[in-house]
Amino acid sequence: MTKTTRRRFLRQFLGATAGSAAFGSAFGKLQLAMGSAPKFLRGSTQDYRALVCIDLAGGNDSFNTVVPMNAGVHATYAATRGNLTVPRSSILSLAGQDYGLHPQLPGLQSMFNGGQAAIVANVGPLVRPVNKALYEQPGTPLPPQLYSHSDQSVLWQTPRADITTRRGWGGRLADLFAASNDNNVLSMNVSLDGENVFQAGDFVSPYFMSPFGVEEIDPVDTGGANCGGERGWNRRRCESFLAIRDLAHEHPFERAYAGLVRNTMATSAQVKEAIELFPATDAVFRPFWDRAGVPWDPEDDGALPWLSRQLLMIARVIRARTDLSMSRQLFFARIGGFDTHAAQAQDHPGLLADLDAAISAFYDVLGAPQYQLGDSVTTFTVSEFGRTLTNNGDGTDHGWGGHHFVFGGAVNGGEIYGRMPSLEAPQFNPDDAGWGQIIPSLSVDQYAATLASWFGLSPSDRDAIFPNLGFMDGPLVSIEGPDLGFINPA
Repeated sequence: MTKTTRRRFLRQFLGATAGSAAFGSAFGKLQLAMGSAPKFLRGSTQDYRALVCIDLAGGNDSFNTVVPMNAGVHATYAATRGNLTVPRSSILSLAGQDYGLHPQLPGLQSMFNGGQAAIVANVGPLVRPVNKALYEQPGTPLPPQLYSHSDQSVLWQTPRADITTRRGWGGRLADLFAASNDNNVLSMNVSLDGENVFQAGDFVSPYFMSPFGVEEIDPVDTGGANCGGERGWNRRRCESFLAIRDLAHEHPFERAYAGLVRNTMATSAQVKEAIELFPATDAVFRPFWDRAGVPWDPEDDGALPWLSRQLLMIARVIRARTDLSMSRQLFFARIGGFDTHAAQAQDHPGLLADLDAAISAFYDVLGAPQYQLGDSVTTFTVSEFGRTLTNNGDGTDHGWGGHHFVFGGAVNGGEIYGRMPSLEAPQFNPDDAGWGQIIPSLSVDQYAATLASWFGLSPSDRDAIFPNLGFMDGPLVSIEGPDLGFINPA
């Protein structure tokens, strides 16, 4: 039997929690680096920076999100899209661009035209740059399991498209930057929608919160002397829980488990106390209700759409950054429903309206005098794939490349970065893999590395985390190299 040291056990045990939703829902709520992770220090500890990842789960139809304004290109798009076409007269114009936005995105239009948002065109997982001829050639390196929800979701959140490891580029960033925060208990990665690969590192796992607050370990009533006094079902349960938590266990597994319980409870108490200083009833958060068209009722944030609730809680945690001693943070939020095989014309506009309201309100709040952090928080979208250009009669199917948004005061906004693909039908389209799936002309690696460089990642660390970046050059990518230019590095 292999000898297991306490340090080895903790590292393996805590690393395993990053990929376990069942265990992580209870105990993956703190920076699990304690004692076993090396103390790397990257970037400045004096300024605050945060990345907010918004997952459009299911595969957003970005070709109905960013739509051609030019009459001839729109006619081509309409011929391909059929009954899903966004009418040219309803498209929201973008200053200086031949493309506009879906009519449900007026807030994003305002941010783009005001220089606070950019569009990155036709991004997707790539092992090597590829065109239609290479795609059809046997042996060409391609991402595994293309068009699969689960596999492509992982590849969008990991640093390379040729290995399906469940370690994300946000987690790798946290491995490097965790020591920049004075708080050595709370994870710098906070998820508002459960488990995700993006935030899972080798040493750091995300702290899971609900959009309604801290998730506490409270199924056992431990109040009152002697566990409530009377011997009954709760007293027996209470005594068992306290024994697990408090006794001096001899076995290393038991000690590690008890330590996680204690630290999780302590971390939850710390976060709860900090965010209660900035309740949702504060008028600074009113834009979340106003943008969503919901009557202002701060006692009932349950009336808000799901993404607005998540970003409201993220805004509260950011406002508590000083109390929590955090200078670098990564957040994860998710809005589902984008797998629009059917009823897309009915469902997709409402999803985009929720996205528009949540993002607009978030930056309204970050720009308020109480924050003044519009330049310090960068938000970006991900989605496992774009949809097909062609439609199936009532919706679209799984695609590959798609367009994405980046928001914030640090963004070089008002621009579309990259090359828009052809919108021709598959038989005439040089960018089409064959069934309406558009071949990406920018890689997720490039997109992620550009964001990570703004966060403070050095070129040497960047190349270690994103080893495939060196292949992203030549005429098959629309922008060469590791920096797409939509935001200035730290």
